[in-house]
Amino acid sequence: MAAAEPLLTLAELDAALTAIDGFEPFPLIAVAVSGGPDSMALAILADRWARARGGAAWALIVDHGLRPESAAETRTVGGWLEARGIPCTMLTWQGEKPATRIQEAARAARFQLLAQWCAAKGCLHLLLAHHRDDQAETYLIRRRAGSFADGLAGMSAVRELPQLRVVRPLLGVAKARLVALLDTEGQEYLRDPSNRNPAFERSRLRMNATAADIDCAAADARAKGLERIRHERRLAALLARAVMLHPAGFALIDSAPIVVAGEIAERALGRVAAVLGGAVYPLRRERLARLRQALAETPPRARTLGGCRFVPWRGRLLAVRETARAAPPLLLAPGASAVWDRRFRATVPIAASGPLTVGQLGADGVAALRRDTIRADNLLPRLVYPTLPAFWDAAGIVAVPHLCYRRPMTAPIADLAFSPTASLMDSGFTVV
Repeated sequence: MAAAEPLLTLAELDAALTAIDGFEPFPLIAVAVSGGPDSMALAILADRWARARGGAAWALIVDHGLRPESAAETRTVGGWLEARGIPCTMLTWQGEKPATRIQEAARAARFQLLAQWCAAKGCLHLLLAHHRDDQAETYLIRRRAGSFADGLAGMSAVRELPQLRVVRPLLGVAKARLVALLDTEGQEYLRDPSNRNPAFERSRLRMNATAADIDCAAADARAKGLERIRHERRLAALLARAVMLHPAGFALIDSAPIVVAGEIAERALGRVAAVLGGAVYPLRRERLARLRQALAETPPRARTLGGCRFVPWRGRLLAVRETARAAPPLLLAPGASAVWDRRFRATVPIAASGPLTVGQLGADGVAALRRDTIRADNLLPRLVYPTLPAFWDAAGIVAVPHLCYRRPMTAPIADLAFSPTASLMDSGFTVV
C-alpha cells in the first residue's frame, strides 16, 4: 500500500508567501474558492495566515450558473466557510452564456468578477489554488502545442495586474497533500463533474497521465521557470542599459547592444514593440529575429513590426507608433475617462464645456499647428510629432500636451497619461 501523502502545513504556506513577499503588515487578501479540495485547503490556511498577522482573508465564491445545481453548491460552500468563521462573498455570473468555448468564457467571467470585488474593497492580492498537478498539466498541454521554453515554464507564482496581483502559492504542492489536509480537518469539499468530462483537453490529460508523467512534467516546468527567470534578468539589464522610454509614447534605443545581444535583444525589441505598438499578443520569435538582423544592416533603414516603426536617428534607433496602425479617434464626454490606442489614458473633467476627441495628431495636425505655434524650446524629435495624442473639438485642435500646446484663451481641458497596456519592465516570472 502506498504511503499516505503528508498534509500541507501552515508553516509551508507561510514560507511560500514570505518568499513571494509584498504583503501589507496587516494583510487583506482574497481567495478564489470553487469548493473543490484545492481552494478549500487554501482558504483554510490563508485565513489562519492572515489572522496571525492581524489581517483578513476573504473567500470569494463564483456561481457561473452553468449547471442547475450550481446555486445550491455555492450556498453549501458558503456554509462550510462560515462555519469556520471565514468571511465569504458570493458572486454570480449574470446574463446569457456562450454556446462555444464555454470553459474559456467562464474563466474570463470569473476573473472579472473577482477583480471587480478586489478593486471595490481595495484588496491588492488575489490568491488562486493552482497546484503542482495543475502546473504539470499546463506544461504537458503547452508541450503538445509546441510552446517555446518560456511557455513550458507554466504559470508564474505572481502575476501583476493594474489594480491587483494574482498569487499562486501552491504551485509546488501536490494535490494529494491538499486533500490530506482536508481529511485531517474533517472538511468536506465538492467534486466538479467537468473535471472528468473528456470533451475538455485538460480533463482528458488528467484521466490519462500517470503519476510519473506528472512528476516529470512538474520538475521540468520548474526547471524551465528558473531558466526563464535568468533570461528575464538579462532582459531587464539590457532594457535598462539600452532603452529610454518617453512618456510621449516613443523610445530611444542604443542600437549597438541590441544588434549583438542575440535572442535577449529580440525579446527587448518585442517588449518595445508591445508597449508602443499596442500589440494584443506577443510577436513571433522569427519576426523579431528578422527585425534584429535587418537593423544590423549597413546603411540602416527604417523597419516596422507590430504597429511600431524603428527609425535610425542620430546614431540610435527611434521607436515610434506606426501612424497608419493607430486607433481611431475617441470621443469623450465631460467626466469620461478611457484608454486610447492601448497607450494613453485621457480624462475630460466634468466641468468641461463639451465633449472632446482624443486621437493621433497626424501630418495634417502638425501642419495646422505650425500655422499657429510650436514652442521653440520643444526637444521632441520631429519624427514623433504626427504620432502624438491630441485633443480636438468642433473648432479644431484644442491641445497637444506633449508639445506644451494649448489653444490661446483656453483653460486646461483634459488630463493625459502614458499608460500602455503592455509593460517594458514587468514583475518577472516567479517560482515557489
